[in-house]
Amino acid sequence: MVTFKEKKWVIFPLVLVLFGVLCFIYREDLSPAVGQNSTEPYYEGIKGENQASLCLNVDWGEEYIPEILKILKKEDVKITCFLTGRWCEKNPDMAKEILKSGMEIGNHGLKHKSPNAMNYDENLEDIKESEAIFNRVLSVKTMLFAPAAGEIENQVLDAAKDLGYKTILWSVDTIDWQKPTPEVIVERVDSKIADGSIVLMHPTENTVQALPQMIKNIKGQGLNLVPVSELIS
Repeated sequence: MVTFKEKKWVIFPLVLVLFGVLCFIYREDLSPAVGQNSTEPYYEGIKGENQASLCLNVDWGEEYIPEILKILKKEDVKITCFLTGRWCEKNPDMAKEILKSGMEIGNHGLKHKSPNAMNYDENLEDIKESEAIFNRVLSVKTMLFAPAAGEIENQVLDAAKDLGYKTILWSVDTIDWQKPTPEVIVERVDSKIADGSIVLMHPTENTVQALPQMIKNIKGQGLNLVPVSELIS
């Protein structure tokens, strides 16, 4: 005959196992859909925090950056600027001004060369060379990587992960490099912005004109604009 005491020692481990499974499921529900502890890129950040991020990918357009920084300061907004290594080396004073303004610096590769056209070792070297420039010019260690053109074949993602980077893409694309009107840029953001969104921009004249209204509308939806590292953590 099995006593109550003996039953207890059978049931108790089963309860612990069930509790562990439930905790795992609950934890998975709270984590981002992609990106966490894997090679998968982040298209968006954690939901439920009423936050979004603006990303500025920079390999050209330095003539518009001072005005962008002025607008961001006025609106008290911090964004993530993904710089190519060659741009940072060519425009060290501007790069330092971006950092001084409190913006987060991310790695956009060395020369904006197609990552998918490079093998694993070439991607590794491309990111490392750019990182070395940021360290020399800005004394910063970048931890976020935005691949050129959003290219993410396996060799690209593996190289970034093996160097300790989180790969960042986007959920809202302004497509501002095609030079749409400021009104179109604002509408593209308004139509897709949501909790956890990552918005992709470039330094263009029309982006400068659209930025104040873009920020106003995002804040009007109750979203705080934060750097990407904060959005995904």
